Amino acid sequence: MKKNFPLQAEGKHPDRVLEAVKHEIRKYFKRERNRAVPAGADFWDFDCKVGLTADVAEVVRVSGVIEAVDAVAKSGAASVYVEILSKHGVRVLKAPSHTGDEAHEDEFGEQ
Repeated sequence: MKKNFPLQAEGKHPDRVLEAVKHEIRKYFKRERNRAVPAGADFWDFDCKVGLTADVAEVVRVSGVIEAVDAVAKSGAASVYVEILSKHGVRVLKAPSHTGDEAHEDEFGEQ
């Protein structure tokens, strides 16, 4: 989804317009996550950008998209550009950490 959302609409309160934008973004995430995952992938991942325009949009994490839209709206902008591109992701397992009953040593090798 590459879309420029207006934040001001004739006859509508700006807070309601902002809530409608955030609702559409959440709905898009939900719709994309419910699609069948391709073979060899574990989940849907997203590349996200938010800004005043497509040229100045900054990369944000999925969890930060709504906060970034709020920040643009609080700056008094007339519109916000949101780019969300879905891609398949593969889980990477972390190596098990060695945290037995051993005492941890500090940086000087002392306990």
